[in-house]
Amino acid sequence: VQLVESGGGLVQAGDSLRLSCAASGGTFTNYAMGWFRQAPGKERDFVAAINRSGGNTYYKDFVKGRFTISRDNANNTVYLQMNSLKPEDTAVYYCAAQRGGTYYPWREFDYWGQGTQVTVSS
Repeated sequence: VQLVESGGGLVQAGDSLRLSCAASGGTFTNYAMGWFRQAPGKERDFVAAINRSGGNTYYKDFVKGRFTISRDNANNTVYLQMNSLKPEDTAVYYCAAQRGGTYYPWREFDYWGQGTQVTVSS
């Protein structure tokens, strides 16, 4: 499975961005999908996940109410809508796929994209 993120950029605090992740090379609905981020000098951190149907979503506390994960199974794409962005949201954002379709937080993700940079200025 190949994952390609897009939609990152430089924005000001309070702005919005929508990240996209296009998947290819596998059956998209066989995977739960997730977004992670890594800020400079920090470990990669879970942001959000969604199960195969899109009916269940999961978020890290620091993005609840601001970020929304969704997926379009017809177009093999997962999205991360980010609103009310803060400077501390600055990071490289990665898309990832977990086999099985149901998200399990204790399991590793199997495939990763190359990342897209999001920079939020104050």
